[in-house]
Parts: sequence; structure tokens; C-alpha cells
Amino acid sequence: MIDQSWYSKPNKTHISLSAGGVVTRLAGKKVLVALVREGKFQDYILPKGCVELGESIEEAARREISEEAGLDSLTLLCKLGVQERWNFRKTAWKIIHYLLFTTYQIEGKPVDTGHNYTCEWFSINSLPAMFWPEQQKLLDANRDKIIAQILKYNRINTQQE
Repeated sequence: MIDQSWYSKPNKTHISLSAGGVVTRLAGKKVLVALVREGKFQDYILPKGCVELGESIEEAARREISEEAGLDSLTLLCKLGVQERWNFRKTAWKIIHYLLFTTYQIEGKPVDTGHNYTCEWFSINSLPAMFWPEQQKLLDANRDKIIAQILKYNRINTQQE
């Protein structure tokens, strides 16, 4: 049973602004999504983290994707959604902005040396178990939009070549 207390904001709670990304790429006719896993944890997450002082949402998302997934050749397609929940220690309420990116980059080396992140690609139609349920819901609810955006981007760039 999922602990729903992660998604109930108490009054007078510190708010923490975060940003993350759904990074996609085409492999033949399949739309793939980059997910990261830390160390020996079995479940996956989308790259995300706190917005640092002076950063825009997009800059923070790009930095987090580079740090956790090692992907830095990104094209922004659109804003995907906002999710809210407690941070891991339940000391601040996180408001997480997710942006949709695409890339031709197949692999990258995560630059966050404090964690043992690995990035793997999965078909958007066959995603593994994810640590945060709201991330799974974000992907499920936006599957058609994600596919349409990456196909549109690919069609436009193919015509320009």
C-alpha cells in the first residue's frame, strides 16, 4: 500500500522549488525515456533536484539531468507538468517542475560523484517500477503528449536536413 502522507501538505510548511526533466529520444520508431537509478536501489527516478539561487527552472532541470543522467545535449520541447510532495526527510514541501527534452545522445557519464547514478533508456510504453508514484503518473498521464512532441520535433528536423 502506498503511503499517501507524502502527498498531503500540512499548513505552515517550508516550500522547496525543484526542477526535473523527462528526457526522450527516438530509437527507430520507439520513443525512449531516460531514467536513473542510484546505487543498489531497484526502482528508477526521473532526474530532478532543487533549484539553486539565481537559476531558472530550465537551467536547474538541465543541471540535474547532467549531474544524474550524464546527458547534456538537450533540446527543450515543452513544459510537462508540476508535481508536489514532501522531500525525502519530510522537512520541506517540494514543488517540482518537469520539462520535456529530447536528445540524440545515447549515453552519458553522470557528473554527480556523491551518488552512484546510472542512466538507462526504456520504451515509454514499457516503463519499469519507479520510486516516486507521482513521476509514474506524470509519464502515464502525458504519454500521448510526449510521443506527439518528439515525433513532431523529429519530423521538423528531418525535413530541414
